[in-house]
Amino acid sequence: METSITIEVRPTEIDVMGHVNNAKYLEYMEWGREDWYNRANLSFDRFTEMNVGTVTVNININYRKEARQGEQLTIKTRPLRKGRSSYVLEHVIENEQGDRVADAEVVSVTIDLKERRSVPMPEELARQFS
Repeated sequence: METSITIEVRPTEIDVMGHVNNAKYLEYMEWGREDWYNRANLSFDRFTEMNVGTVTVNININYRKEARQGEQLTIKTRPLRKGRSSYVLEHVIENEQGDRVADAEVVSVTIDLKERRSVPMPEELARQFS
């Protein structure tokens, strides 16, 4: 399943170069992941019921084109691949013209919330990768 959200670049997200600060893209992608989880019926509460957490362990991001204040950006999120406890979600951020502004692969791991160790991915999450 691919999801998308649209946001407007706010003044507080602009750096001294007059474009979106690089760290804000990570936040945009986090919003996209949260939306993806919710649409997959895997809310924070659902994970907690399963005693499972998700931890981001690696982000490989490519900055392709600058974005400026007031622009509308669309953040697309989709599953790429999964392992035993790790999985990769891809994010693509596009501007209103459809130009790719940034993209990333985000690697996360499922953990036992009490033991704080990796555990096999719950079936509910694994199904999203088929």
